Amino acid sequence: MLSLDELMSLPSIYGGKLSPNKQLVALMIHKVHENMDIFLTDPLKGGYSPLTHTKEATILRDWFSDSKSVLISEDKNRNERQVLYQVFLDEPSVMHRLTEQEPEYYLRGGMVSPNNDFLVYAANYDFEKQREIENVSIVLHDLQTGNCTTLTQTNKPTWVFPFLSPDGKKVLYNRSDINPSGTQWWLVNIDGSDDHEVLNFGDTAKVFADWSPDNKVVFLSDTFEGKLQDSSAAGFFNVQDESLEIIVNPLNEVYYFEDVRGIKNTHFLTFTEIKNARKIPYIYDLNTGEFIRVPVSKGNLSLLSILPNNEWLGFYYSSTNPTDLVRLKPGDDYPQFINLTNVLEHTTISSDDLVEAQDFSWRSVDDLLIHGWLYRPKSPNQKTIVYVHGGPTAHSEDRMNPQIQYFCSLGFTVLDPNYRGSTGYGVKFRELIKEDGWGGKEQLDIQTGIEALLSKGIASKFKVGITGTSYGGYSSWWAITHFPLEILAAAAPICGMTDLIVDYETTRPDLRSYSEEMLGGTPETAREK
Repeated sequence: MLSLDELMSLPSIYGGKLSPNKQLVALMIHKVHENMDIFLTDPLKGGYSPLTHTKEATILRDWFSDSKSVLISEDKNRNERQVLYQVFLDEPSVMHRLTEQEPEYYLRGGMVSPNNDFLVYAANYDFEKQREIENVSIVLHDLQTGNCTTLTQTNKPTWVFPFLSPDGKKVLYNRSDINPSGTQWWLVNIDGSDDHEVLNFGDTAKVFADWSPDNKVVFLSDTFEGKLQDSSAAGFFNVQDESLEIIVNPLNEVYYFEDVRGIKNTHFLTFTEIKNARKIPYIYDLNTGEFIRVPVSKGNLSLLSILPNNEWLGFYYSSTNPTDLVRLKPGDDYPQFINLTNVLEHTTISSDDLVEAQDFSWRSVDDLLIHGWLYRPKSPNQKTIVYVHGGPTAHSEDRMNPQIQYFCSLGFTVLDPNYRGSTGYGVKFRELIKEDGWGGKEQLDIQTGIEALLSKGIASKFKVGITGTSYGGYSSWWAITHFPLEILAAAAPICGMTDLIVDYETTRPDLRSYSEEMLGGTPETAREK
């Protein structure tokens, strides 16, 4: 049996960035130290060594262009008030603070200019009046003087991460000024001039954008020609003549893309398609206009960047393989991985000790097909736990989950459902949760999942419990007060909202728009929901 200490001390890689000179990868790794820190690895030799070591959660933001230092952020005791620091590779663990030590605002993102002379980030703060505000400022932070200049502000509070152009002359940022469900993208010059909207596919259209390495804007939109589509449109916005070029028309081609990234100093983009909660990465060659699919036979792969030897770096993970940095050569049907971090080798756990996530599907109350992951323990105790993911705009993956693995080691069967509203199943499935508002049919998706387990003899009556964090906590509260006892006997809600009006009124301003989107308005306009 796996011990809780073993599982909770299992290192977790949360992403990373390749240095501009392509000689090192900076990784965010949790649980090697007491919290998350930054580690460095050679992409050809592998292994990793610490660059930072603090008690706080340390987040990698960017590399400085000379590859001699990184930009990181930390809060204090999880208060979410981020502070930016510079850490030099030849001075490990020495934190050079760049922003206020005790900020009165929430800072989002952080990118370094090509000449290493300024930063760009977002903050709900008016630097001229020196006061916290609800709307979001796009900030230019001069690294020589420390002066902060507001380039522009959103008209309404929203979650903003600005992107600095490859040439350092423009900032791309998102707004949701029209409708909380929609995203529009704007451009502003680095001197604060010519702030204007460049991508608007409709008031409620969800659009994601990033800079292409050739200084164009690459985007994904769930709305095309005025209609919500089930799959994404993809294209470019040319900054020079402000023209649009569509490279994926969802009326003719179906790609369930949920992410696109420009790879700096290359001629490539990476797209991530998600079908039935499984990732399928694609490489897009800007020179040829071709998509290169990079499938995996099991688990998930996210591409990071290309190396000078034309090999790619990526992150591979599954329910029996914690996230590892890998090297691969695309082109084969299923490329072979060279594992660079080998997380399990640093533990007493082997992949054979872990339980594999199995596909499990059932029909809900309105005959909608629901999919999730079923974990069947090696020594079942005839009891079942339903583990509900948060969000709800997210999804559970075939990914190593210490909590689920611990339940399985004790003999519990675990169902991890991707109820309606989850991503990873197309746009229309994601939007279904808005029909009723929270506490609607998505909760019945969970109930019918339990009933499917009971009908197949996988679960037993009066022996099913439920747990989850955030929205999973909300669902746990909802289930224990609505499901019959024979279907659900116990609940362990974690950080679950019990009063959505109180939650709306007391949360951060940039998160209120999400409640408005999910429930169709404010407590004044949609109080019943």
